[in-house]
Amino acid sequence: MTKARHYFPHLLAVAFTIFFIVLGINPVSRQVWIAEAVPVVVIFLLLIGSFRLFRFSNLAYGLMAIWLFWHTIGGHYTFAHVPFEWLQLLPGEGRNHFDRIGHFSIGFYAFAMAEWLLRRDLCELKLATVFSIFFIMSIAAGYEIIEWWYAVAEGGDAGIEFLGSQGDIWDAQKDMLADTLGAIFSLLIYWFARPDKQEERAKK
Repeated sequence: MTKARHYFPHLLAVAFTIFFIVLGINPVSRQVWIAEAVPVVVIFLLLIGSFRLFRFSNLAYGLMAIWLFWHTIGGHYTFAHVPFEWLQLLPGEGRNHFDRIGHFSIGFYAFAMAEWLLRRDLCELKLATVFSIFFIMSIAAGYEIIEWWYAVAEGGDAGIEFLGSQGDIWDAQKDMLADTLGAIFSLLIYWFARPDKQEERAKK
């Protein structure tokens, strides 16, 4: 069991690599897929590159992987047209909420940020919590600006599909709210799990 926990990040990385390659084959729109794949690849490579410098807890890697898998599915189908019928039943005038859930999962990276701050002894828990929420909010705002730039520059169907607003004039604000709520949710998990304390106990 200990060995399985030790290699959990490695197994997760292999599973995601296979998943990414499979869904990169014949996507609905190659142009949209490339635009959506860029942030996924960047985050994935950063996690691999930082592994030897700082290994997060398995829970942190598991939470961060949710967005990687979810966003990869959205990139394959385009977020507005992911064929998950049950998502159409959620409140929102028949809107496909796949991207909203994706934004909520982005907030899970607040867990990893809080863990990094506390295990590095850079601040105490309350400050780490506040900083991690603001970190996600800034990422959310920055990504919405990038979406806007890309949609304007690319234009056409590819720009509209990448923007993914589905006709909602408040889409950007709702996406940022979803990111923030995801951050709060993941930090509540952090307060309960306290991986920084687990590491301290393991060293004793």
